[in-house]
Amino acid sequence: MIDKRTLIRVLLLIAVIALMVTGYLFRDQLSVDLLQERLDALGFMAPVVFMLFYAVAAVAFLPGLIFTIAGGVLFGPVFGTFYSLTGATLGATLAFLVARYLASDWVAARAGGRLQQLIKGVEREGWRFVAFTRLVPVFPFNLLNYALGLTRIPFRHYVLATYICMFPGAFAYTWIGHAGAETVAGGRSGIQAILIAIGLLAAVMFLPRLVRRLRGRSPELDTLEKEN
Repeated sequence: MIDKRTLIRVLLLIAVIALMVTGYLFRDQLSVDLLQERLDALGFMAPVVFMLFYAVAAVAFLPGLIFTIAGGVLFGPVFGTFYSLTGATLGATLAFLVARYLASDWVAARAGGRLQQLIKGVEREGWRFVAFTRLVPVFPFNLLNYALGLTRIPFRHYVLATYICMFPGAFAYTWIGHAGAETVAGGRSGIQAILIAIGLLAAVMFLPRLVRRLRGRSPELDTLEKEN
């Protein structure tokens, strides 16, 4: 007879699998316009629902970039960044916990040989390696969340490094969404917003080079980059 703890784990795992299947089936239908349509009518609850949607999307392997850009369109650059970053971190945390306690074998199979490089990097550098993988996109975001759950990094370190080091990218892409909304509205503010968006995007693209220069070479990151 299955004990209560095992039953709960099985049910949670089934729920996660259902989310992934749903995400795969509706992946092509997801768009900024669809999110705006669904959230516009929710009033003061829109931010909460947006963050929950973002978290579920991260677990279900849906593209987070669409949510981040939508955050800028719906809530502006400041609140949009906060809501997007919070939702993405919540989703990354849920995926981390699923891998650590529910689906370690499945994650190991999906990550392949790259998982060993992640584990070695985290064992050698701890939270700093997590921070670098958030700043330097050498591993797909959704899969990285699960893969890091198989390492021995403390939960608190993972969450803090994820939240802080995803901020530059979240702010840049949220501003892109804001710039698009301002351009549609017309006026000089739209042009200014686009110029700022271009500058922020250039800064985010340059950031990985700066990080490498400041920290030196990392055998694990070098191997991950070659495999990608």
